[in-house]
Amino acid sequence: MSTAPAHEESPVKTQGALALRTSPLVWGPPGSVPDERKLRHFGQALAEVLSGRRPPESLADRLTDRAYRELTLAGRMLHTTHTPFAGSLHVKEPREGALEMCVLVHCGDRDRVLAIRMERRGVQWLCTEFETA
Repeated sequence: MSTAPAHEESPVKTQGALALRTSPLVWGPPGSVPDERKLRHFGQALAEVLSGRRPPESLADRLTDRAYRELTLAGRMLHTTHTPFAGSLHVKEPREGALEMCVLVHCGDRDRVLAIRMERRGVQWLCTEFETA
């Protein structure tokens, strides 16, 4: 008989081009440096929602209630015939417990920029605002 390790990770849900862990975006104690890979994955998933290739509810636990409402009302903001691809990432931390990032999103013929603000709520990071151009 085998037993699962005590540190077993949460299951992975796959939708769109990206697999996301079902656990929230958590980065240790206050003051911990955000994991750039998780930020890029979140940007990718958000771009997929904004292009209509992923359902908004797949990100519900990663957004504040207000941001989630805005996401569900936004509809398709990124128009592309291909799955969007999150490219370069630029992250700033304007104050402890908040970060702002810009993600270059490749959408086939035209690249777009996705701006995201995240804030720490306990040990979890939640998206509070997003904008695309």
